Amino acid sequence: MVDKKNLPSRHVSVGPNSAPHRAFYYAMGMTEKDIGQPFVGVATTWNEAAPCNISLSRQAQAAKKGVKDANGTPREFTTITVTDGIAMGHEGMKSSLASREIIADSVELAVRGHCYDALVGLAGCDKSLPGMMMAMVRLNVPSVFMYGGSILPGVHKGKDVTIVDVFEAVGKHSSGNMTDEELHELECVACPSAGSCGGQFTANTMACVSETIGLALPGSAMTPAPYESRDQYAYESGRVVMDLIEKNLRPRDIVTKQSLINAAIVVSASGGSTNAGLHLPAIAHEAGIDFNLEDVTKIFQSTPYIGNLAPGGKYVAKDLYEVGGVPVLIKTLIDGGLIDGSCITVTGKTLAENVKDVELPKNQDVIYPISNPISKSGGVVGLKGSLAPDGAIVKIAGLKKLQFKGNAICFDREEEALSAVLEGKIKPGNVVVIRYEGPKGGPGMREMLSTTSAIYGQGMGEEVALITDGRFSGGTRGFCIGHVGPEAHDCGPIALIEDGDEIEIDAEKNTLELNVSPEILEQRKAKWKPKEPHFQSGTLWKYAQTVGPAYLGAVTHPGAKKEKRTYSDI
Repeated sequence: MVDKKNLPSRHVSVGPNSAPHRAFYYAMGMTEKDIGQPFVGVATTWNEAAPCNISLSRQAQAAKKGVKDANGTPREFTTITVTDGIAMGHEGMKSSLASREIIADSVELAVRGHCYDALVGLAGCDKSLPGMMMAMVRLNVPSVFMYGGSILPGVHKGKDVTIVDVFEAVGKHSSGNMTDEELHELECVACPSAGSCGGQFTANTMACVSETIGLALPGSAMTPAPYESRDQYAYESGRVVMDLIEKNLRPRDIVTKQSLINAAIVVSASGGSTNAGLHLPAIAHEAGIDFNLEDVTKIFQSTPYIGNLAPGGKYVAKDLYEVGGVPVLIKTLIDGGLIDGSCITVTGKTLAENVKDVELPKNQDVIYPISNPISKSGGVVGLKGSLAPDGAIVKIAGLKKLQFKGNAICFDREEEALSAVLEGKIKPGNVVVIRYEGPKGGPGMREMLSTTSAIYGQGMGEEVALITDGRFSGGTRGFCIGHVGPEAHDCGPIALIEDGDEIEIDAEKNTLELNVSPEILEQRKAKWKPKEPHFQSGTLWKYAQTVGPAYLGAVTHPGAKKEKRTYSDI
């Protein structure tokens, strides 16, 4: 038995003053033994909003059994998630990034309020993964993260398909290249099971991060959601968190500058989502570590691209699982001298020790060897220049050309841009500018998958560029640049672009230039007036008042550098 004298749960379970608290526990069928053991929060983002989250409750029961069998007392609770696939293409997407903060905040409050000693967190859709990891680092109690797993690929006309194929089919349909019947046929087979979107989109990208950063058990990320073998990983996660309590091994011992660097390398090597450029700085912020978008993109630039994964490649998470999962990716990068295997993980072993017996399988092209990468630099790169003084990010995995020059066509809301695309108003050579969609200006920094997919579906994926102070789904492909900062709400240069202005992008030189003289831009700035915010109350209003810039992770509080005491030390 663990002595509770230094654990948070002593405040609600030990001594005469805790008699009222214990009365509540007895009401729920707890025994004296249960009350005398460490309390472990088992948090999930289970809901019926989308397939990403639907299997989390089942996995939580296995995690609870793991805790119980290791002499802990599990206490299950849930929090929200906003599922991007459902929120995409309309005002619901304003809720997505804000939900990351709500998830982190609500998990923090549940753990604080009930004095839990440790945390097992299970998450499915995009923002719930970083949100849960942020809460773990913020609370700094012994914690194990677990991804709910990926969806199985759909099959259409003998070919594996994902939800992105359906988004792109909307573009094909709008240009007359797909019938109503063909679109319906595709939508009915694209998502055949529980689990998060199948490609190396944001959920699977952050799942890879969870193993690499050391917060998740090795091999737990890529097992598909419907597979019952996930329950064993959940059980082990519950058991391992009890070991962490005994060892007093906490998230901030695990999430270090080097482990964040390792995570950024894995994102880039796998052709992962640009959203990692938001989420890694946000996780770092919870640990008081300086690690911004520029740090992330410099790592991306110097990392070989070896993961042949959708949307830039041809495989999905199930295929990565079948060749050995994230451990194969990590071992390949350690053997290539690219990531530091000395970082400690939740197993109590180092990253290198976790994967020491793993080998890169032969006769497969899901993961390429370091000696023969798909390309020598990463699948995601950072850009800076007169249009983006604070930086921007672009996913180049799968792109044939890395330069683009064209004339701007400007929209102040995503809906206006999407309508223009579907109505055939966007032509080759255009640079579509979507602004006032940043963290403050949106508010919420919407993803633009509906618009980018429609452009790609119309066959203009590399003939049209898109630039926004919002962001993109991990499923986006084409010449799409997001996170442009400063955002239009703060009168960044993106606010001053006019239709017809020439914009020049070079993803080899890492530049993003607005070819308009400084004198003209100053004249425009003098005439610029801020837009009246759409939201004057409610959660999105509160979010807009507190959220910081994208290049720092779009965070909403001062972070670990300002704290006086962590929760775990109460």
